[in-house]
Amino acid sequence: MANIGVVTTATNNQVILRNYVSGFPKESDLYIATTTVDLRVPPGSMAVLVKNLYLSCDPFSRIRMEKPDPSSPASVALAYSIGKPISGYGVAKAIDSGHPNYKNGDLLWGRVGWEEYSVITPTPSSHFKIHHTDVPLSFYTGLLGIPGLTAYVGFYEICSPKKGETVFVSAASGAVGQLVGQFAKMAGCYVVGSASSNEKVDLLKTKFGYDDAFNYKEERDLSAALKRCFPEGIDIYFENVGGKMLDAVLENMRTHGRIAACGMISQYNLKEPEAVHNLATIVYKRIRVQGFAAVEFFDKYSKFLDFVLPYVREGKITYVEDIAQGLENGPSALIGLFHGKNVGKQLVEVARE
Repeated sequence: MANIGVVTTATNNQVILRNYVSGFPKESDLYIATTTVDLRVPPGSMAVLVKNLYLSCDPFSRIRMEKPDPSSPASVALAYSIGKPISGYGVAKAIDSGHPNYKNGDLLWGRVGWEEYSVITPTPSSHFKIHHTDVPLSFYTGLLGIPGLTAYVGFYEICSPKKGETVFVSAASGAVGQLVGQFAKMAGCYVVGSASSNEKVDLLKTKFGYDDAFNYKEERDLSAALKRCFPEGIDIYFENVGGKMLDAVLENMRTHGRIAACGMISQYNLKEPEAVHNLATIVYKRIRVQGFAAVEFFDKYSKFLDFVLPYVREGKITYVEDIAQGLENGPSALIGLFHGKNVGKQLVEVARE
């Protein structure tokens, strides 16, 4: 006999891609749709039904909104599908699990859909069980998630900082940049950041410990601004922007400088990428430039947590979040990234744990 009164389905609001995007994305390129989800995974399945708590707003989502290039398997694999929920990284709670490594009630972070409930098949490279709950769960979208690992790997593993070196960080108040600046100070470096508003510049200097900072929108000559901040040149550049900023940085790098490139947000919405004119400097000054993605360094994640969690618990690392409330506000929060509206790590709170 059926169990009378047992709820087996639930409504599931989702953020759907309406159109492929060219140029700057608009809120109207996304919409909210409502469907239903089965609250039980099939018997014998390795799947896990999760309730999404927080969703991470990441600039990389813009690339996935573009129409896939059929000649590029990577482009086809990464692209969102029109009429389907977009996806990304989030924090979630297991509601029903057929997976041996996850039980009902477990907390995890990793790849989920932009929706209230997702059905996932966890893998070691896409989902991580949350063992440390004495810190805010939202931190696993940022400080203790992909942005934190990005900052750690890019600065320590790729740039190999030495005490007394000079460090420049673009988009310095964002999810990654605010951490790089603090890591640089821990390493005994002199660090300067750029940001898109005076409010963010003030945040860099008063909250994140940057030695100096400037609003790039108020600088007529970016190279001159960097020369002002780094009269002896830049040893390490943590690249988040690309374009004109990268060109100006190359003019101001020191011999044997290092550049860790994890993003180029200024280029994502352009139909034609900007040219970089000072590339010969890489040869003349023997500069090492390395692009990287945090997903290739998940083997470092435990080491990263061991390093960063004591600082977090002792209040020695500051992390600013910009939290949009409710899935219905997800599209505006995500699109706002590309207009510099966020202050700190942008995320969406879908539900309370």
